Amino acid sequence: MTESTLPPDLFDQTTIVSLLSTVAILLVAYTLSRRALPSTTPTSLRFLFIWHAFDALIHFCLEGSFLYHCFFSSVRLGDLGEKAGGYYPDPHNYLGYTDRVHGAQAGGGNPLAQLWMVYARADKRWAGVDLGVVSLELLTVFVVGPLAVSVCYDLSKRNPRANITMIIIATAELYGGFMTFCPEWLTGNLNLDSSNFMYLWVYLVFFNMLWVFIPIYAIYVASADILDAFHARSTALGTKKGN
Repeated sequence: MTESTLPPDLFDQTTIVSLLSTVAILLVAYTLSRRALPSTTPTSLRFLFIWHAFDALIHFCLEGSFLYHCFFSSVRLGDLGEKAGGYYPDPHNYLGYTDRVHGAQAGGGNPLAQLWMVYARADKRWAGVDLGVVSLELLTVFVVGPLAVSVCYDLSKRNPRANITMIIIATAELYGGFMTFCPEWLTGNLNLDSSNFMYLWVYLVFFNMLWVFIPIYAIYVASADILDAFHARSTALGTKKGN
């Protein structure tokens, strides 16, 4: 497929609604920052509050729905008929089954299942069950999501504990991103479709690189604050010794 032969569903209604849902989540995160943070909050901390609120909502609402379909949406192989070849197969004995497929591909008309099927046009692993992806998302939804909420709470209370939590989250996000895509790089990107600008630059690059550059920025801001605290302590101890 080339740029001149774009897929007919590149900008269909489901795609537009899916993209707008991400924008809506960002607006919710921004609104929360306006309510939770005083107007004197430094821009860097306001940005990181919005990011972690956005991060938590993405993990809970979108990636949580991905996990739901991986565990609770399924179709028998015998019921797929001629469509079977177009499905992402389950790992052998997944949840004890050998005759079913799970995931968004089995979610029917569910809006969130359809959202993931849009993203699966670029990375078909998200249509079904990839054990590596599911394992990472379990940690993302049930560990990183709550930690991101705690960062927002601590930032609103000006609790320096937020710095430690931000570094933990950022490290987890960077590791998770690497472990998501490294298996594809090592196998020639068999599950990825980069045949047009939308799949490559929007779905695969933009949406994933957010979880690379912003975590690096979070580590930078949090580390600088921690180092400033150590410097202040060292200065205070030096002053006491001088007296």
